[in-house]
Amino acid sequence: MIYVVFVEPESPGNIGFLARTMKNFGLTNLVLINPCELKNESYYQAMHARDVVSNCEIYETLEEFLEKANISTAVATTGNAGGSYNISKIAVTPETLSDSINYGGNICLIFGREGNGLSNQEIALCDVIVSIPTHEEYQIMNVTHAAAIIFYELFKKEKSYPVDTLEPASAQEKKSLTAIMDEIIVKLGYPEHKTKNAQLVFDRIIQRAFITGREAHTLKGTLRRINLRTKEK
Repeated sequence: MIYVVFVEPESPGNIGFLARTMKNFGLTNLVLINPCELKNESYYQAMHARDVVSNCEIYETLEEFLEKANISTAVATTGNAGGSYNISKIAVTPETLSDSINYGGNICLIFGREGNGLSNQEIALCDVIVSIPTHEEYQIMNVTHAAAIIFYELFKKEKSYPVDTLEPASAQEKKSLTAIMDEIIVKLGYPEHKTKNAQLVFDRIIQRAFITGREAHTLKGTLRRINLRTKEK
């Protein structure tokens, strides 16, 4: 089970935004540590995730929650991974976290205050620190934006999209496309060097693009008709 823990949220709206982000990625267990008052704004901003706000658990301290919830892995989030000599653990990226975390027990993802994040004491209670690489000019992200990135990295391991009808075009299918286009380009009467350049560019585009077999079949039919109607120069 994955818990999302928001420590001392200062804005009722951000609680709603976080709940909404959680539900986007199939997470429903919201825990608030010594939060501000839950107001209508929390439910309004949650939109279709109002149930996540309604069912949230509230604790006075992070220590109390970690003890009662039988957490196997506590993950702290921070925007100041590098350069803080007070942080005793090495921060990992969300992708690394997703690859290495053990989903067997109770996991909690802990997000800090909007103003100054988690304290060093709170971070010390955690097993792992995760940080999102950002530009040096503005390194600190909004808590819900950071949460969305972390949730996505965890969720993409579970989500599979239906790709039965999206079979990529084979090498032979791509080759037949470039062969027909080569004939068309020759018919245009370009100088030899321009003909070769045009053929090379089309070939590179086709090889680089993700084209399904169905798309290749349709494009091939179109190019054949163009080829038939193009007169030799």
